[in-house]
Amino acid sequence: MKAIVITKPGGPDVLELQDYPTPEISRDEVLIEVKAAGINRPDVFQREGNYPAPEGVAAEIPGLEVAGTIVKCGPDVVDFTVGDKVCALLSGGGYAEYVSVREGQCLPVPADLNFAEAASLPETVFTVWSNVFQRGNLQPGETLLLHGGNSGIGITGIQIAHALGSKVIVTVGSDEKGQKCIELGADSYINYKTQNFETELQDEGVDVILDMIGGDYLAKNINILKPEGRLVHINAVSGSHVDLDIWKVMTKRLTVTGSTLRSREYEFKKQLAKEIQKNVWPLIESKKFKPVIFKTFPFSEAAEAHRLLEDGSHTGKIILVR
Repeated sequence: MKAIVITKPGGPDVLELQDYPTPEISRDEVLIEVKAAGINRPDVFQREGNYPAPEGVAAEIPGLEVAGTIVKCGPDVVDFTVGDKVCALLSGGGYAEYVSVREGQCLPVPADLNFAEAASLPETVFTVWSNVFQRGNLQPGETLLLHGGNSGIGITGIQIAHALGSKVIVTVGSDEKGQKCIELGADSYINYKTQNFETELQDEGVDVILDMIGGDYLAKNINILKPEGRLVHINAVSGSHVDLDIWKVMTKRLTVTGSTLRSREYEFKKQLAKEIQKNVWPLIESKKFKPVIFKTFPFSEAAEAHRLLEDGSHTGKIILVR
């Protein structure tokens, strides 16, 4: 098969289309002929040599989510069959013609979605459902603050939280991005280049915060959380070593938590997929949540897709298509 291979740690130019062995499948795995693959920030970290793949996963092929058609099933597969159109959460290897994955990490492509749209879903939907609705326990009527509202995580969080009855506030880097978030269901936005979100929200407060920034955002997040508020971290691009005022956490009875997804055990991902199919797929089918594709690239132009992702000018997902 053909695959996009990281030839060495570095910039986008280290991504090359090469011949690569077609993966074998185990008893509970399916082999997917990949039609589209999502581009995500961890792919960039992996390309740079800063995010190693888990043991047993092809370290030189990035890609955490795909959509395509099942062409082979292991003997223990019970929920899918050859010919099914699926999207899947991966631990790696998605930038390829074929990928193997355990069936519990697959979901049927929602009705009326094409492969590019379906490929944009797994990484962000799994992340948002796990962190905002499980760990953050966001409830209808509560207020959610999403940092990075125009990211794939952001646009997913906006739509699901809005559809389920929560108020959504986002931080973004421009008014144009903020307006796009409003169109997707956000109630308001804060331009972090011209406004201080702590100052803007200190009187109103929020119930749940999804943070991928870290650094000096921690203290600001703590200050604007309401009593019983929940702060959930999924990255720390501005630094992971921070000062925390424990007394504020105690007196406001806050929960400060976080998680990573890629290294989680299979049973967790399998159960998460079931919850997503039950709770999120109906929102897609009823048009309350729609994938937002910023741009698609052929697989051979993966380097260009990475450059666009790193540029940060997009709102929505960037997808490789075959």
